[in-house]
Amino acid sequence: MTAHLVLGGARSGKSAFAQAAAEAHATSSGGRLVMVVTAQAFDDEMVERISRHRADRGEAWTTLEAPFDLPDILAGLVAGDVVVVDCLTLWLSNLILAGRDVATEAGRLVDVAAGFEGALWLVSNEVGFGVVPDNALARRFRDEAGRLHQRLAHAVEAVTLVVAGLPLRMK
Repeated sequence: MTAHLVLGGARSGKSAFAQAAAEAHATSSGGRLVMVVTAQAFDDEMVERISRHRADRGEAWTTLEAPFDLPDILAGLVAGDVVVVDCLTLWLSNLILAGRDVATEAGRLVDVAAGFEGALWLVSNEVGFGVVPDNALARRFRDEAGRLHQRLAHAVEAVTLVVAGLPLRMK
């Protein structure tokens, strides 16, 4: 089991880092490349963004959609799979806006990540470096993301912070 948490700001290069690391791992291990995406296409811009990301990955990747049931999707993968989840903060947004029990779902995700039998990169936005948000929903989101990141950082083998395309290994 190798599970990695990859954190960074918007457009920091965290997804590219995780994808390249997974591709290198799959080349050496022979594992199947799986991209688990959490985004939902609510408008034309997001449809285009999703299409562009899928095209950038190419045909070597199997894409699974998990806007809500991320722990179940991960638990259903097989040993040896090489997996990137992109991204946890979109997943948290989906859960919060749908009125789901975030603490329970986050706990399930941490448990699955800790016991994952393949190679796993969990990509997430580090949102705690900015100013305190001006509304309750945004503050809740920031707090839930921070709590999830802390729990995952303790449960996984590696944590990398990506800034300006440069990875800094934290753990």
